[in-house]
Amino acid sequence: MHKRIYRRCRLNTMMVLFAIAIACNSVAAASDIKIGVVNTEQILRESIPAIQAQKKIEQEFIPRDEAIKKMATQAKALQDKLEKESINMEESKRRVLERDLANLSREYQRAQKQMREDLSVRHNEEYSMILDRTNHAISKIAEKENYDLILQLQDSVYRSQRIDITEKVIKALDNE
Repeated sequence: MHKRIYRRCRLNTMMVLFAIAIACNSVAAASDIKIGVVNTEQILRESIPAIQAQKKIEQEFIPRDEAIKKMATQAKALQDKLEKESINMEESKRRVLERDLANLSREYQRAQKQMREDLSVRHNEEYSMILDRTNHAISKIAEKENYDLILQLQDSVYRSQRIDITEKVIKALDNE
């Protein structure tokens, strides 16, 4: 569903660009229209605030990641013990070990799922703040350089470097 929305947004953006291009051709003689394009994905990868946010998130999740790795190691040790000693082990002890392994496996999967969900929430929180700052920086650039329109394009087929202001936005964010 997310891909469908993304494709629909991309199609809508392309249609808007096409309409603008047509309008620009008809209005070009009357006045100059200044258009800019921004690649937000690049901003979220390369700007200092985005890099700092990524490092911050990684640091927050290191303890949980280590705990999950420890669970995996414990499960592997239990599995190895079961494989090696189950032949000579009493039935009741083997069942207890199998139950412990199953419980540990469920706990491991639950912890992994919870960490993925929490990580996704944190990414969204941080990137939302960065996008707000990005929009503010774009507005400042638009006012300062008299842009009539600035679009956020991710996967355009072609865009001229002349209208791509992504680097300006990254510099503005980095200097904040």
